[in-house]
Amino acid sequence: MTEARTALAQAAERFTFSPTARLDAELLLAHALGIERNVLLLDLTRPVPDDFWSLVERRARQEPVAYITGTRGFWTLDLMVGPGALVPRVDSETLIDAALRHLKGRPPATLLDLGTGPGTLLLALLDEWRDTKGLGVDRSAEALRYAVANAQACGLADRARFVRGDWASGLTGPFDCIVTNPPYIGTAEPLSHEVRDYEPGTALFAGSDGLDDYRLLAPELRRLLAPGGAAVIEIGHEQAEAVTALLEAQNFTVTLHHDLGGRPRALLAH
Repeated sequence: MTEARTALAQAAERFTFSPTARLDAELLLAHALGIERNVLLLDLTRPVPDDFWSLVERRARQEPVAYITGTRGFWTLDLMVGPGALVPRVDSETLIDAALRHLKGRPPATLLDLGTGPGTLLLALLDEWRDTKGLGVDRSAEALRYAVANAQACGLADRARFVRGDWASGLTGPFDCIVTNPPYIGTAEPLSHEVRDYEPGTALFAGSDGLDDYRLLAPELRRLLAPGGAAVIEIGHEQAEAVTALLEAQNFTVTLHHDLGGRPRALLAH
């Protein structure tokens, strides 16, 4: 039977399309073994189960690792994800950091996550703000099923509520903090097969210039945000100027935040 060290090398060679080929292989093998990745790395001589290779075949077709394992780490949480739900990304942690910094020492009483997906931003912030209550809204029933399950698994179901809806339609507010990671990819923009072929297009694409949902959201954020509150909005790395203009037209003061790669990633509006 193949040992882990050899199997990882062979699997990574199949994943040349991925910038994290070795990590992908390690996550899949740890999943197949039913152990944590750090435990796997402590002993690379252990035998590899046969079902690991079926996982490798799925990844070789560029299926997201998170869909194969059923989980993705985000901030301090492990979230369940799958088809129909946008995979949480480390870049989105920029929004969590921006919100925590801006509201340090004065946690909001109410939190709204527009386009919550599997509950990514809402649950990460509720885990930090222990007295806050939150509402997550998404138009996808599939994504909301993951959000409800994640709230229960993370012990946050008593403070997190989820509703199916179209952005802020029907909401009255006010909310002390609003977070959102809307679709922001132009319909003609090139994307990897991993993203375009597997993740939900409704969570990715926003018209020809990628700004359609920001145009809808800007006035709604103004309407729903409580006095003294803050909204944190994820953006594509070339959209800071355009989205800032939309927010400033609603009389917001806007601050830009960069992700760990130094790219513009979030706007904080207050």
